[in-house]
Amino acid sequence: MSDPQEGFDITVLGAGVVGICTAISLAEKGVRVRLIDRDAPGQATSFGNAGIVSPWSVVPQSMPGLWKKVPGMLLDPLGPISIRPGHLPRVATWGLRFLAQGRIKRVREISEAMDFLVRDSVTLFRQHLAGTGHENLLQDSMYVHAFRDARHANINSTDYEIRREKGAELEIIQAADLRDLEPDLNPDFKAAILIKGQARALSPGRICEVLTDKFRALGGTVLQAEIKAILPQDDQSWKISTSAGLLESPKIVLAMGVWAAELLKPLGIHIPMEAERGYHVEFSDPGVQLNNSIMDMDMKFVGSSMEGGLRVAGTAEFAGLDQPANDKRLQGLIKLASKLAPKLNTSAPNTWMGQRPSLPDSLPCIGEVDGFPNLISAFGHSHYGLMMAPKTGRVVADIATHTPVNNDLTAYNTQRY
Repeated sequence: MSDPQEGFDITVLGAGVVGICTAISLAEKGVRVRLIDRDAPGQATSFGNAGIVSPWSVVPQSMPGLWKKVPGMLLDPLGPISIRPGHLPRVATWGLRFLAQGRIKRVREISEAMDFLVRDSVTLFRQHLAGTGHENLLQDSMYVHAFRDARHANINSTDYEIRREKGAELEIIQAADLRDLEPDLNPDFKAAILIKGQARALSPGRICEVLTDKFRALGGTVLQAEIKAILPQDDQSWKISTSAGLLESPKIVLAMGVWAAELLKPLGIHIPMEAERGYHVEFSDPGVQLNNSIMDMDMKFVGSSMEGGLRVAGTAEFAGLDQPANDKRLQGLIKLASKLAPKLNTSAPNTWMGQRPSLPDSLPCIGEVDGFPNLISAFGHSHYGLMMAPKTGRVVADIATHTPVNNDLTAYNTQRY
């Protein structure tokens, strides 16, 4: 490994999928890049997602009328949202900001900003994987939104209308066609809306490993170390306090997800970031196969067949950064998985919990930080990190090399709150 102190133009802090894609895009421009993370690349939050790569994920989390549904969601022990009682006072203010983003005019503004980041997601991932020998880790797929009550499959609702406006091809199917498409799905599902033209990752963690190897092959350096602080210098360079010592860098990209907000506080920058804890359960010998990514639209979780078995992922738990995993949420996912596919073998499940970096408007922070030259944000991607990562990386690489982006980045401004 190269000396961690020398020879780098840019240091990317955070080796999740956003940081990895950013590092590759910079390296492809001939920039000398160092990538630092406490964990092995792509093995923290990026490891555990549902694997959906969609150009049509243009619908923000906060939508009109959501506030009416939240109390019921919180009261349902198997529901998609939970809040640890001790964390309620902190999350309350964030929650009000979040719900305020659900006005239809604001939703459409957010959707435009999301579209810019996800539209090319499948194409850009295929470009990153090209030549690695692991191109098969990304498979063509549909997103099947499955409903137990066919009356709820409203293809003309606002969320589907927004997707159609952006170019998504949608189709509504009834029970018989759904059985043909997904034979192992619970027959209780009576209708589905198909979102076509997507892809799914067969192993998000392995994709990150493969892309990290590509980054190294491009001349990049990976350092595994805990990042403790970022320190601006008089010459506009940066020092980085890490468990490996004090490092120097002319320029840094902050791609540390939920931990980015903590690093910015000493600089006087306060980000309304919530650690939205997500869970998954993976069954290594499932005995069933899902041909596409399936969302249970009643319980708001996703099932997908992957390399390691059948994975169900979802739920949002607000509990802060330091609390241990909630076993009740994991057991709840196992019960939900059984209701999704009744013949599923649920013995010996593998479980996981990670921290989604969530901002009230469902948009990340991307771009130079006002008042701090040579500090570029690339964090806060919430539920959309996997699919927004390749475009975020391209945009950040352009910003860092003073290449015109040709798109208004105001919506992603780090200090917009």
